[in-house]
Amino acid sequence: MTLLLSRRALVLGGAVTLAGCDRLASNERVRDTLFSAENFHKWAQRSLMRRDALAHEFRPDQISPFFRANGTANPNTPEYKTLWRNGFADWRLRVSGMVARPLSLSLVQLHAMPHREQITRHDCVEGWSAIGKWRGVPLSLILNAARMSSRARYIVFRCADDMGNGNAYYESIDLIDAFHPQTILAFALGDQPLRVANGAPLRLRVERQLGYKHAKYLTGIEVVESLSGIGAGKGGYWEDRAGYDWYAGI
Repeated sequence: MTLLLSRRALVLGGAVTLAGCDRLASNERVRDTLFSAENFHKWAQRSLMRRDALAHEFRPDQISPFFRANGTANPNTPEYKTLWRNGFADWRLRVSGMVARPLSLSLVQLHAMPHREQITRHDCVEGWSAIGKWRGVPLSLILNAARMSSRARYIVFRCADDMGNGNAYYESIDLIDAFHPQTILAFALGDQPLRVANGAPLRLRVERQLGYKHAKYLTGIEVVESLSGIGAGKGGYWEDRAGYDWYAGI
C-alpha cells in the first residue's frame, strides 16, 4: 500500500521514529542538519516513501470549476506581450547547461511529443487548493533528449515573469523530482491551452511539492551541478527573498 504522508503527519509521526536515535541527536551538527524543518521533511519523505510514489490523482467529477492563478497572473513585459499576441508561435523553450545536446523547442514540437494527463491537487502556500486536469510532456523526456552530464545534480527553471528590478522568477528541483513520472511541462489545463493567468504557454508541474515550486511562463531549463551563483544561491526566487524552503514536499 502506498504510504501517503502530509508534512504535519511526518513531523508528528517521525518524532517517534527518531526518538531512539540518541547518539545522532546528541551530535549538535547532525541535530542542526537533520532537525531543521526543511531537511527533516526531505529526509522523512524520501526515506519513508518510494522515490516514484505518485501524488494522489482525482476523478474528473472532482475537478475544481475554476483554477485560480498562483503568484504572477500576467508577466506583462513587452517581450511576453509580443509572444502572446502571436499565439506564442515565436516562443522557444531552451535547454542548456550541462547537456551534450542543447535544445530549442517550439510549442508545436512539444505538442507533438508523447504526453501525460493527470488530475491532481495544487496546494498553494497561501492556504488555498484546487484540483485540475493537466496535460504536458514528461520532463524526463526532455532531459534524456538533451543528454545530461553525469555530474548534473539540479534542474533550474527560467521564467518570463519579471518580479521587479530585473529579477526574473526562477525555481529548481533535484533529479529525483525531475525524473518523477508526474513531473511534466504542462501546456494544457482542463483540455484547453493554458490561460495567461495559469502560466501560458508552458509551466512546470511537480506534483509532490507546494505551488511556488511549479514555475510558470517557462522560457528555459538549465542543467547544473550546483545552485550556488544562481540568484542568491538558495534555489528559487522566494527561497532567496523570503526564506521559503527549497524542498517544499507535500
